[in-house]
Amino acid sequence: MASPALLHSSASSFHSHFPALSSRGSLRLPGRHSLTVKAETNIVLVEKSQAETTSRLKKSYLETIVPLLKDEFSYTNIHQVPKVTKIVVNCGIGDAAQNSKGLDAAVNELALITGQRPVKTRAKNAIATFKIREDQPLGIAVTLRGNVMYSFLDRLINLGLPRTRDFQGVSPNSFDGNGNYSIGFREQSVFPEISYDALGKPRGMDVCISTTAPTDKEAHKLLALMGMPFREGAVSSNVVRKKKLKRHHFDSKAKQRARR
Repeated sequence: MASPALLHSSASSFHSHFPALSSRGSLRLPGRHSLTVKAETNIVLVEKSQAETTSRLKKSYLETIVPLLKDEFSYTNIHQVPKVTKIVVNCGIGDAAQNSKGLDAAVNELALITGQRPVKTRAKNAIATFKIREDQPLGIAVTLRGNVMYSFLDRLINLGLPRTRDFQGVSPNSFDGNGNYSIGFREQSVFPEISYDALGKPRGMDVCISTTAPTDKEAHKLLALMGMPFREGAVSSNVVRKKKLKRHHFDSKAKQRARR
């Protein structure tokens, strides 16, 4: 066990070798190879105190929705109750890829809506037909988790969707079969964070809500209890889609006709 005097001497030597951060938020280490670390504090999307507070939707989920789901589906373990794990918001920038100002404007608008700075999605391969170069930015995306996710979902359900033009409810058939739900917006102006006067070119975005529900029925019930305004009179069902025919199917049919 180290003595207090030894610990005090070690701490003093550590502070003497590594000085504290300056007012600008930079740290320079002594020696031949110096390292400078700068903290960007110009843009603050979500305050730390606000990020740590529990969202009202999360509080409602823990106190009200979990007992209802547990009773309806007869879960034996509380960990079997489905929950929302993450929300992915994707936005294509289109012609803004050639314009740096348009790209920055799209990033700032999505950051205001979600409360988190998005990342740029780039092309993996070059496609000459669509004039796409390799590593060219094609869109922006942001993945939300935790309290920021619940805050965005609350604003999406109670503010974004009701302000949509001619809104009659969302479709209950947009589940992917694994408990994940996707919804699209034609314009981002439905969110109150963006001023309509300062809005430039209207952009759409896709919102994918990932849940731990094993079936679409359980995920539908989870989102309905959270307040998702599903369309009245429509029941979620597994739509059987026709199998897409490939080239060899048409070749075989042509050969059969030729033989006749």
